[in-house]
Amino acid sequence: MKISIIIPVFNEEKYISSLIKKLTKLNISKQIIVVNDGSNDQTSKIINQYKNEIDKIHNHEKNLGKGAAIKTAQQFIDGDIVIIQDGDMEYDPNDYLNLIKPIINKTTDVVYGSRVLGKKRYIDDNFISFFRTFGNHVLTIISNFINKQSLTDAHTCYKVFRTEIFKNLDLQENGFSFCPEVTTKLSNKKIQIMEIPINYNGRTVQEGKKIRFIDAFFAVKTIIKYKYFK
Repeated sequence: MKISIIIPVFNEEKYISSLIKKLTKLNISKQIIVVNDGSNDQTSKIINQYKNEIDKIHNHEKNLGKGAAIKTAQQFIDGDIVIIQDGDMEYDPNDYLNLIKPIINKTTDVVYGSRVLGKKRYIDDNFISFFRTFGNHVLTIISNFINKQSLTDAHTCYKVFRTEIFKNLDLQENGFSFCPEVTTKLSNKKIQIMEIPINYNGRTVQEGKKIRFIDAFFAVKTIIKYKYFK
């Protein structure tokens, strides 16, 4: 089965080259889609150096947000399975085979890569800080309560879908609220999510981490919005 890898990118000049090199080495049938979301550093120049390895490059003239970049990528998908991949090195593409296996085996249609599932302790140094770990935990509890799910990591980047499921989600959110929007819409459609443990190497704000504390409030607002008002 062919895997469409969606990479929303904004100012990732330090990491995007390493990521693309890692992806090209994967021994799977794949389509790499990079949406450069208005980067104003050297990201665009670096991406263009790999135009022979990347199947589709699309540039936003200005920064519109992660969700907007993913919505743009939807129109270019030609694979059987879709994987969301951040444009940094926090998540390891070597986890792909484990993530797509349940979909290939028709065990499920959606897989989330959990950063905490199977860990001996929840407070993991790779989350960088206690507050980030605790915040992710609280948001997952809220998401589970409202959506009647039992996830361990609702806001992980690694969300993997059978393509027809992903294309039918009618995405609306432009920012990081893409994550709670998707999880809530899957709940509304009564689509089960399987979680698979993944590797994770978090980074600090100084290293380029873009999500902020305010995004937690937007996440809760988004869950409520699509559960009760849409």
